[in-house]
Amino acid sequence: MGHLTNENRMKLARLSTATIATLLFKKGLRNQVIQNVIPLGKGKANMVGEAFTLRYIPAREDRNSIEVFKDPAHPQRVAVETCPENAVLVMDSRKDARAASAGSILVTRLMKRNTAGIITDGGFRDSQEISELQFPSYHQRPSAPTNLTLHEAIALNEPISCGDVAVFPEDVLVGDEDGVIVIPKNLVQEVVNVGTEMTLFENFVMEQVTKGKSIKGLYPLTDEKIKQDFELWKKG
Repeated sequence: MGHLTNENRMKLARLSTATIATLLFKKGLRNQVIQNVIPLGKGKANMVGEAFTLRYIPAREDRNSIEVFKDPAHPQRVAVETCPENAVLVMDSRKDARAASAGSILVTRLMKRNTAGIITDGGFRDSQEISELQFPSYHQRPSAPTNLTLHEAIALNEPISCGDVAVFPEDVLVGDEDGVIVIPKNLVQEVVNVGTEMTLFENFVMEQVTKGKSIKGLYPLTDEKIKQDFELWKKG
């Protein structure tokens, strides 16, 4: 962990998942948006952090009594206590929200440990309480039953699937109100550089469209005169 610089973290926080998705599509990466997850609560800061992963498998009755939570080495508890500062806890819950991946106590603990956010392709219990925290959290839908009824936390910080997307430790996740996207760690710097320029251009386009300008030649940018206008606009 720790390959994501503070400068790049701040720049990624200003990029939308839509912009990043378009940029990655141009690189040939079509399946980086985690499917069927939504943010809990509105108006929170964008989520940016390196992935720290937890994988669940189907629960088996002889292994998953309520007593397992007394074990300090239980993987779910270890994940909450060891997820690095500024990292995102990403959980592979097999896209199954019939039992909760975590609840408000564990999510609050992650927030107090200064992690960057949490995401599951399953569900959270105490979803209303989690939505009120100033902490980026994403799930499929609310779920009251304890995870032990359906899931067993089995492995930490290894490659997982979350919402049909491959997530490797130290990949970078960006989340906003549209959803969450996974950036391969080897592409982070390029995404920052190109995405920052793309965002500037999109701001320019929105300003022009708001003033009543046609998108012809503007979006996509094919008009040489408009290209010149954009370069002047960037200079202020």
